[in-house]
Amino acid sequence: MSDSHGNTPAAWTAVTVAMLGFVVAAVGMLIDVDQINWLIFYIGVGIGVASLVIFAVMAKLGYHTESEH
Repeated sequence: MSDSHGNTPAAWTAVTVAMLGFVVAAVGMLIDVDQINWLIFYIGVGIGVASLVIFAVMAKLGYHTESEH
């Protein structure tokens, strides 16, 4: 576990991608007044899940360590 409290490139990238997924899913819920656009909603959910994979890959590549200044 990193002692940097999430201030690593892997953490920032994962949070950014996850936030994008939440926004896409929210647009899918709000785009049509009468019903949810399930395709766009699940695309957003998929982007959110992909953020976990991106974090894991970047952490394995060494991007989850604090850079020394």
